[in-house]
Amino acid sequence: MNDDQLLRYSRQVMLPDVDVQGQDKLLEASVAIIGLGGLGSPVAMYLAATGVGRMTLVDDDLVDESNLQRQIVHRESTVGEAKVKSAEETIRTLNHEAVVDTYDRRLTGAELHSLVDSVNVVVDATDNFGSRYEINEVCLSTQTPLVSGAAIRTEGQVAVFDFANPDSPCYRCLYSDGADEELNCAENGVIAPLVGIIGTIQAMETVKLIVGFGDTLIGYVLYIDAKRMDLRKFKLPKNPNCPTCGTSSI
Repeated sequence: MNDDQLLRYSRQVMLPDVDVQGQDKLLEASVAIIGLGGLGSPVAMYLAATGVGRMTLVDDDLVDESNLQRQIVHRESTVGEAKVKSAEETIRTLNHEAVVDTYDRRLTGAELHSLVDSVNVVVDATDNFGSRYEINEVCLSTQTPLVSGAAIRTEGQVAVFDFANPDSPCYRCLYSDGADEELNCAENGVIAPLVGIIGTIQAMETVKLIVGFGDTLIGYVLYIDAKRMDLRKFKLPKNPNCPTCGTSSI
């Protein structure tokens, strides 16, 4: 780090869990954020502010006025723009040193595999089971850590998967089958601060994975009922019959 960076990140560097070595890891890290909606917004902003050196933003959608209630990385002036472009503009106002790559389309197959294999952590901030299942499978095949989040109505959850550990569960151990309408904010609604809570926890888990400190949510699911402000953490065992990572699927 140079002197300017030491000053900028001084509040983190003074933490024994981070120190100079941890901040250097953040500056050298690369993270893929898939989905720049309600969850991806705080993830992108906090990782940029924290000092993650390179972020790859993936989203095929445009900013709509109805997004502004909760998707804080976007602004009234960027309505109609690609979400990745809008998010990139905000990130650069937060941290001009951050390297930002963007894909304004959905990545699948070999293209998704190539991206996931090139980063340190993948943050899944999508809102449909099809994307989640594919991201999960690719992270499993590349052994790339995955930080997953979801939010609907007044409830949300965060889970972390460590595919370098053969005993670690995967996302499909949590949801073997799912219906996309269950995750659709347009149909079910969502309270604005909830996605900020979930996305911020995803960002925190990402930082912990990169730096290597604390107890992560690997092997657990954190459920949040914001209506009652009830947080519960449950152990998530590996499902031997999981269609993705179970013994019968290998």
